[in-house]
Amino acid sequence: MMKERARLRGVCAAVLACWSLVGLVGCGKVSQDVIMEANNTQKEFLLGPEDVLDIVVWRNQDLSRQGMVIRPDGKITMPLIGEVIASGRSADQLANQISDRLKEFKENPSVSVSVREVNSYYVYVMGEVAKPGKFQLKSHTNVLQAIALAGGFTNFASKSKMQVVRHATGADGKLQEMRIPVRYDDLVFGTGEIHNFILKTGDVLVVP
Repeated sequence: MMKERARLRGVCAAVLACWSLVGLVGCGKVSQDVIMEANNTQKEFLLGPEDVLDIVVWRNQDLSRQGMVIRPDGKITMPLIGEVIASGRSADQLANQISDRLKEFKENPSVSVSVREVNSYYVYVMGEVAKPGKFQLKSHTNVLQAIALAGGFTNFASKSKMQVVRHATGADGKLQEMRIPVRYDDLVFGTGEIHNFILKTGDVLVVP
């Protein structure tokens, strides 16, 4: 009877472990959506709140702006055209958007946007690492680099049970939580379905 109870406890623990990983299809099998989300490297830097921009409208100093900070709502305010959504766009995309809006007032406007300060890119590392916390980043950072920034693992870290918690916009346009399972050995040796992927702003790396 005791052996049977122990066996049942083990089965229950295994089932709960599977259920705790959102995005898994069956125990130990990662869904294709999670794999694609992790391995789809973002090439361009996307603007976000608190980034500082220099916006130059060629031959028009009155419309140009230096040191403009993207507001928490992701917008900036420009002369003539008013509010413009900057968050989630690259610098070139924002320049094209401003240029299109200015065509109502100016013939063939030429606009350039440069990033003076990057303040919107940050990740969290929590759990069994030497220095858990929020890390403000200035360049693209992958999972292994984030672990290094946090001072590496403690002696109690479960390296094969790490997760990256990410909030992404689903097909229905709503914000959804996604949990990406991460195995340290897979990242180091390049094995497994999920590689040493680039973290996105707001990602939380959990080391149990």
